[in-house]
Amino acid sequence: MVTTVKMAKTGILLIQLGTPDAPEPKALRRYLKQFLGDRRVIEVPRLIWWLILNLFILPRRPAQSAAKYRRIWDDQTGSPLLHYTRRQCEELQKRFPEYQVRFGMQIGNPSVKSVIREMIDAGIERIIVFPMYPQYSATTTASAMDCLFHALESERRVPAIRVVPPYYAHPEYLEAIATIIQEETKKISWHPDHFVISFHGIPIKYAQKGDPYATHVVRTTRGLIAKLGWKRDSWSQTYQSLFGRDEWLKPYTDDTLSKLAAKGKKKIFVITPGFTADCLETIDEIGHESKEHFMESGGEMLHQCRCLNDHPRWIEAMEKIIRQEGAGWLS
Repeated sequence: MVTTVKMAKTGILLIQLGTPDAPEPKALRRYLKQFLGDRRVIEVPRLIWWLILNLFILPRRPAQSAAKYRRIWDDQTGSPLLHYTRRQCEELQKRFPEYQVRFGMQIGNPSVKSVIREMIDAGIERIIVFPMYPQYSATTTASAMDCLFHALESERRVPAIRVVPPYYAHPEYLEAIATIIQEETKKISWHPDHFVISFHGIPIKYAQKGDPYATHVVRTTRGLIAKLGWKRDSWSQTYQSLFGRDEWLKPYTDDTLSKLAAKGKKKIFVITPGFTADCLETIDEIGHESKEHFMESGGEMLHQCRCLNDHPRWIEAMEKIIRQEGAGWLS
Protein backbone atom coordinates (compact mmCIF):
# COMPACT_ATOMS: atom_id res chain seq x y z
CA MET A 1 0.00 0.00 0.00
CA VAL A 2 1.40 3.40 -1.07
CA THR A 3 0.86 6.25 1.37
CA THR A 4 0.29 9.64 -0.23
CA VAL A 5 1.80 12.53 1.69
CA LYS A 6 -0.19 15.73 1.38
CA MET A 7 2.06 18.67 0.54
CA ALA A 8 1.73 21.78 2.68
CA LYS A 9 0.17 24.74 0.90
CA THR A 10 2.75 27.32 -0.08
CA GLY A 11 2.27 31.03 -0.72
CA ILE A 12 4.50 33.81 -2.00
CA LEU A 13 4.45 37.24 -0.38
CA LEU A 14 6.08 40.38 -1.78
CA ILE A 15 6.77 43.05 0.83
CA GLN A 16 7.06 46.65 -0.34
CA LEU A 17 7.46 49.83 1.70
CA GLY A 18 4.06 51.29 0.91
CA THR A 19 2.38 54.43 -0.30
CA PRO A 20 -0.23 56.90 0.94
CA ASP A 21 -3.83 56.08 0.10
CA ALA A 22 -4.30 59.42 -1.68
CA PRO A 23 -2.21 62.46 -2.64
CA GLU A 24 -3.85 64.50 0.09
CA PRO A 25 -2.44 65.99 3.33
CA LYS A 26 -4.62 63.83 5.61
CA ALA A 27 -3.42 60.62 3.92
CA LEU A 28 0.18 61.83 3.92
CA ARG A 29 0.01 62.62 7.62
CA ARG A 30 -0.98 59.00 8.37
CA TYR A 31 1.71 57.70 6.06
CA LEU A 32 4.51 59.93 7.38
CA LYS A 33 3.56 59.36 11.02
CA GLN A 34 3.97 55.61 10.57
CA PHE A 35 7.03 55.80 8.31
CA LEU A 36 8.95 58.34 10.37
CA GLY A 37 7.87 56.65 13.59
CA ASP A 38 9.79 53.50 12.63
CA ARG A 39 12.77 53.03 14.97
CA ARG A 40 14.69 51.41 12.13
CA VAL A 41 14.31 54.50 9.95
CA ILE A 42 14.95 57.21 12.55
CA GLU A 43 17.45 56.29 15.25
CA VAL A 44 16.83 59.17 17.64
CA PRO A 45 15.79 58.88 21.31
CA ARG A 46 12.03 58.37 21.24
CA LEU A 47 10.94 61.33 23.37
CA ILE A 48 13.10 63.78 21.45
CA TRP A 49 11.93 62.38 18.12
CA TRP A 50 8.27 62.38 19.20
CA LEU A 51 8.52 66.10 19.88
CA ILE A 52 10.30 66.82 16.57
CA LEU A 53 7.88 64.68 14.57
CA ASN A 54 4.67 65.96 16.12
CA LEU A 55 5.59 69.60 16.67
CA PHE A 56 7.67 70.39 13.60
CA ILE A 57 7.35 67.76 10.84
CA LEU A 58 3.74 66.57 10.82
CA PRO A 59 2.18 70.05 10.97
CA ARG A 60 3.91 71.09 7.70
CA ARG A 61 5.38 68.21 5.72
CA PRO A 62 2.13 66.37 4.78
CA ALA A 63 0.92 69.27 2.62
CA GLN A 64 4.34 69.58 0.96
CA SER A 65 4.53 65.84 0.28
CA ALA A 66 0.93 65.73 -0.99
CA ALA A 67 1.79 68.31 -3.65
CA LYS A 68 4.66 66.10 -4.83
CA TYR A 69 2.50 62.98 -4.88
CA ARG A 70 -0.11 64.78 -6.98
CA ARG A 71 2.55 65.26 -9.65
CA ILE A 72 3.04 61.51 -10.03
CA TRP A 73 -0.47 60.23 -9.23
CA ASP A 74 -2.27 58.64 -12.16
CA ASP A 75 -6.02 59.19 -12.53
CA GLN A 76 -6.53 55.54 -13.50
CA THR A 77 -3.88 53.56 -11.63
CA GLY A 78 -3.20 55.85 -8.66
CA SER A 79 0.14 55.48 -6.91
CA PRO A 80 2.90 54.22 -9.25
CA LEU A 81 4.44 52.14 -6.46
CA LEU A 82 1.13 50.43 -5.71
CA HIS A 83 0.36 49.97 -9.41
CA TYR A 84 3.68 48.34 -10.28
CA THR A 85 3.74 46.19 -7.14
CA ARG A 86 0.28 44.92 -8.06
CA ARG A 87 1.46 44.25 -11.63
CA GLN A 88 4.51 42.35 -10.36
CA CYS A 89 2.21 40.22 -8.23
CA GLU A 90 -0.19 39.59 -11.12
CA GLU A 91 2.59 38.55 -13.48
CA LEU A 92 4.18 36.27 -10.89
CA GLN A 93 0.81 34.64 -10.27
CA LYS A 94 0.77 33.59 -13.94
CA ARG A 95 4.15 31.92 -13.42
CA PHE A 96 3.06 30.23 -10.18
CA PRO A 97 -0.55 29.23 -10.95
CA GLU A 98 -0.60 26.54 -8.25
CA TYR A 99 0.40 28.93 -5.48
CA GLN A 100 -1.12 32.02 -3.96
CA VAL A 101 0.96 35.12 -4.78
CA ARG A 102 0.20 38.22 -2.71
CA PHE A 103 1.79 41.53 -1.78
CA GLY A 104 1.66 43.53 1.41
CA MET A 105 2.74 47.04 2.33
CA GLN A 106 4.69 47.93 5.45
CA ILE A 107 2.86 51.26 5.45
CA GLY A 108 -0.59 51.78 3.97
CA ASN A 109 -2.77 49.28 2.16
CA PRO A 110 -2.96 46.38 1.71
CA SER A 111 -1.08 45.96 4.98
CA VAL A 112 1.28 43.04 5.57
CA LYS A 113 -0.79 42.14 8.63
CA SER A 114 -4.09 41.91 6.71
CA VAL A 115 -2.54 39.91 3.86
CA ILE A 116 -0.85 37.47 6.27
CA ARG A 117 -4.23 36.93 7.95
CA GLU A 118 -5.90 36.22 4.59
CA MET A 119 -3.15 33.79 3.59
CA ILE A 120 -3.46 31.87 6.84
CA ASP A 121 -7.25 31.80 6.50
CA ALA A 122 -6.74 30.32 3.01
CA GLY A 123 -4.78 27.44 4.54
CA ILE A 124 -1.28 28.60 3.60
CA GLU A 125 1.26 26.74 5.73
CA ARG A 126 4.48 27.96 4.12
CA ILE A 127 5.29 31.46 2.91
CA ILE A 128 8.22 32.51 0.73
CA VAL A 129 8.77 36.19 1.51
CA PHE A 130 10.33 38.43 -1.15
CA PRO A 131 11.42 41.83 0.26
CA MET A 132 11.48 44.35 -2.58
CA TYR A 133 14.87 45.74 -1.50
CA PRO A 134 17.86 44.38 -3.45
CA GLN A 135 20.44 45.92 -1.09
CA TYR A 136 20.09 45.19 2.62
CA SER A 137 19.64 48.03 5.08
CA ALA A 138 18.20 48.01 8.57
CA THR A 139 16.00 50.89 7.38
CA THR A 140 14.37 48.74 4.68
CA THR A 141 14.92 44.98 4.83
CA ALA A 142 15.10 44.75 8.62
CA SER A 143 12.10 47.06 8.91
CA ALA A 144 10.19 44.75 6.56
CA MET A 145 11.08 41.78 8.75
CA ASP A 146 9.92 43.65 11.86
CA CYS A 147 6.62 44.30 10.10
CA LEU A 148 6.29 40.66 9.02
CA PHE A 149 6.98 39.11 12.41
CA HIS A 150 4.91 41.70 14.23
CA ALA A 151 2.02 40.61 12.00
CA LEU A 152 2.64 36.99 13.02
CA GLU A 153 2.70 37.77 16.74
CA SER A 154 -1.09 37.70 16.99
CA GLU A 155 -1.55 34.54 14.91
CA ARG A 156 -2.37 31.24 16.58
CA ARG A 157 -1.03 29.19 13.64
CA VAL A 158 2.18 30.67 12.28
CA PRO A 159 3.28 29.44 8.83
CA ALA A 160 6.81 28.31 8.11
CA ILE A 161 8.72 31.26 6.65
CA ARG A 162 11.56 31.54 4.14
CA VAL A 163 12.89 35.00 3.36
CA VAL A 164 14.65 35.74 0.07
CA PRO A 165 18.07 37.18 1.06
CA PRO A 166 19.38 40.45 -0.42
CA TYR A 167 19.91 39.97 -4.15
CA TYR A 168 22.14 42.99 -4.82
CA ALA A 169 24.61 40.91 -6.87
CA HIS A 170 22.29 38.21 -8.18
CA PRO A 171 22.94 37.68 -11.91
CA GLU A 172 19.21 37.70 -12.71
CA TYR A 173 18.64 41.03 -10.96
CA LEU A 174 21.67 42.62 -12.64
CA GLU A 175 20.67 41.26 -16.04
CA ALA A 176 17.15 42.71 -15.68
CA ILE A 177 18.52 46.17 -14.86
CA ALA A 178 21.03 46.01 -17.71
CA THR A 179 18.27 45.00 -20.15
CA ILE A 180 16.12 48.00 -19.20
CA ILE A 181 19.06 50.41 -19.44
CA GLN A 182 19.92 49.14 -22.91
CA GLU A 183 16.31 49.48 -24.03
CA GLU A 184 15.97 52.98 -22.57
CA THR A 185 19.17 54.30 -24.14
CA LYS A 186 17.87 53.21 -27.55
CA LYS A 187 14.61 55.10 -27.03
CA ILE A 188 16.07 58.53 -26.35
CA SER A 189 17.09 60.68 -29.31
CA TRP A 190 20.43 61.76 -27.83
CA HIS A 191 23.58 60.07 -26.57
CA PRO A 192 24.31 60.49 -22.84
CA ASP A 193 27.48 62.34 -21.89
CA HIS A 194 27.47 60.56 -18.55
CA PHE A 195 25.54 57.97 -16.55
CA VAL A 196 24.59 58.55 -12.91
CA ILE A 197 23.71 55.49 -10.81
CA SER A 198 21.68 56.89 -7.93
CA PHE A 199 20.71 54.95 -4.79
CA HIS A 200 18.62 55.99 -1.82
CA GLY A 201 20.93 57.20 0.92
CA ILE A 202 21.19 56.45 4.63
CA PRO A 203 22.97 58.41 7.38
CA ILE A 204 26.70 57.67 7.54
CA LYS A 205 26.40 56.81 11.22
CA TYR A 206 24.13 53.87 10.33
CA ALA A 207 26.88 52.43 8.15
CA GLN A 208 29.45 53.08 10.88
CA LYS A 209 27.29 51.03 13.26
CA GLY A 210 27.45 48.06 10.89
CA ASP A 211 24.74 48.51 8.28
CA PRO A 212 26.12 46.79 5.12
CA TYR A 213 24.04 48.88 2.72
CA ALA A 214 26.93 50.89 1.24
CA THR A 215 28.89 47.68 0.57
CA HIS A 216 25.89 46.15 -1.18
CA VAL A 217 25.47 49.30 -3.29
CA VAL A 218 29.10 49.07 -4.43
CA ARG A 219 28.64 45.38 -5.30
CA THR A 220 25.54 46.20 -7.37
CA THR A 221 27.34 49.01 -9.16
CA ARG A 222 30.37 46.86 -9.96
CA GLY A 223 28.21 44.02 -11.25
CA LEU A 224 26.15 46.34 -13.40
CA ILE A 225 29.18 48.09 -14.88
CA ALA A 226 30.76 44.74 -15.70
CA LYS A 227 27.63 43.69 -17.60
CA LEU A 228 27.33 46.97 -19.48
CA GLY A 229 31.03 47.38 -20.19
CA TRP A 230 31.09 51.10 -19.35
CA LYS A 231 34.42 52.91 -19.05
CA ARG A 232 35.25 54.33 -15.61
CA ASP A 233 34.98 57.97 -16.67
CA SER A 234 31.50 57.47 -18.15
CA TRP A 235 29.60 56.91 -14.90
CA SER A 236 29.21 58.08 -11.31
CA GLN A 237 27.53 56.35 -8.38
CA THR A 238 25.65 58.62 -5.97
CA TYR A 239 23.08 58.80 -3.15
CA GLN A 240 19.79 60.69 -3.06
CA SER A 241 16.76 61.33 -0.80
CA LEU A 242 18.55 63.08 2.05
CA PHE A 243 16.51 63.79 5.18
CA GLY A 244 17.36 65.71 8.32
CA ARG A 245 20.64 67.31 9.36
CA ASP A 246 22.85 64.23 9.69
CA GLU A 247 25.62 63.59 7.19
CA TRP A 248 24.54 60.90 4.73
CA LEU A 249 26.44 58.58 2.43
CA LYS A 250 28.24 60.52 -0.31
CA PRO A 251 28.52 61.67 -3.02
CA TYR A 252 25.06 63.27 -3.15
CA THR A 253 23.19 62.97 -6.44
CA ASP A 254 22.32 66.66 -6.87
CA ASP A 255 25.85 67.79 -5.99
CA THR A 256 27.22 65.38 -8.58
CA LEU A 257 24.81 66.65 -11.23
CA SER A 258 25.94 70.24 -10.61
CA LYS A 259 29.60 69.24 -10.94
CA LEU A 260 28.91 67.29 -14.13
CA ALA A 261 27.16 70.29 -15.68
CA ALA A 262 30.13 72.49 -14.74
CA LYS A 263 32.45 70.02 -16.48
CA GLY A 264 30.44 70.23 -19.68
CA LYS A 265 28.48 67.00 -19.23
CA LYS A 266 25.17 68.38 -20.49
CA LYS A 267 23.22 65.19 -21.20
CA ILE A 268 22.78 62.82 -18.27
CA PHE A 269 21.11 59.42 -17.99
CA VAL A 270 20.11 58.55 -14.39
CA ILE A 271 19.56 54.98 -13.22
CA THR A 272 18.01 54.05 -9.84
CA PRO A 273 18.68 50.31 -9.39
CA GLY A 274 17.92 50.29 -5.67
CA PHE A 275 14.23 50.81 -6.40
CA THR A 276 12.32 47.82 -7.77
CA ALA A 277 9.32 49.98 -8.73
CA ASP A 278 8.96 53.58 -9.77
CA CYS A 279 7.82 55.85 -6.96
CA LEU A 280 8.09 59.40 -5.64
CA GLU A 281 11.86 59.11 -5.26
CA THR A 282 12.39 58.15 -8.89
CA ILE A 283 9.65 59.85 -10.90
CA ASP A 284 9.51 63.12 -8.99
CA GLU A 285 12.77 63.45 -7.08
CA ILE A 286 14.97 62.43 -10.02
CA GLY A 287 12.66 63.05 -12.98
CA HIS A 288 11.45 66.45 -11.76
CA GLU A 289 13.47 67.98 -8.90
CA SER A 290 16.95 66.73 -9.80
CA LYS A 291 16.29 67.42 -13.47
CA GLU A 292 15.31 71.00 -12.63
CA HIS A 293 18.41 71.35 -10.45
CA PHE A 294 20.60 70.02 -13.27
CA MET A 295 19.11 72.45 -15.80
CA GLU A 296 19.64 75.37 -13.45
CA SER A 297 23.28 74.27 -13.12
CA GLY A 298 23.76 74.44 -16.88
CA GLY A 299 22.64 71.01 -17.99
CA GLU A 300 20.54 70.41 -21.09
CA MET A 301 19.07 66.90 -20.94
CA LEU A 302 18.35 64.49 -18.06
CA HIS A 303 16.61 61.17 -18.56
CA GLN A 304 15.25 59.24 -15.58
CA CYS A 305 15.48 55.58 -16.53
CA ARG A 306 12.41 53.59 -15.53
CA CYS A 307 12.75 51.10 -12.72
CA LEU A 308 12.34 47.34 -12.94
CA ASN A 309 8.56 47.68 -12.57
CA ASP A 310 6.69 44.96 -14.46
CA HIS A 311 9.28 44.49 -17.21
CA PRO A 312 9.18 40.84 -18.41
CA ARG A 313 12.90 40.39 -17.73
CA TRP A 314 12.44 41.41 -14.10
CA ILE A 315 9.41 39.17 -13.66
CA GLU A 316 11.50 36.32 -15.05
CA ALA A 317 14.30 37.21 -12.65
CA MET A 318 11.91 37.28 -9.70
CA GLU A 319 10.57 33.88 -10.67
CA LYS A 320 14.05 32.36 -10.83
CA ILE A 321 15.10 33.88 -7.50
CA ILE A 322 11.90 32.63 -5.83
CA ARG A 323 12.36 29.12 -7.25
CA GLN A 324 15.93 29.03 -5.99
CA GLU A 325 14.93 30.09 -2.48
CA GLY A 326 11.79 27.93 -2.56
CA ALA A 327 13.55 24.67 -3.42
CA GLY A 328 11.62 21.82 -1.86
CA TRP A 329 8.55 23.99 -1.32
CA LEU A 330 7.77 24.60 -4.99
CA SER A 331 7.23 21.94 -7.61
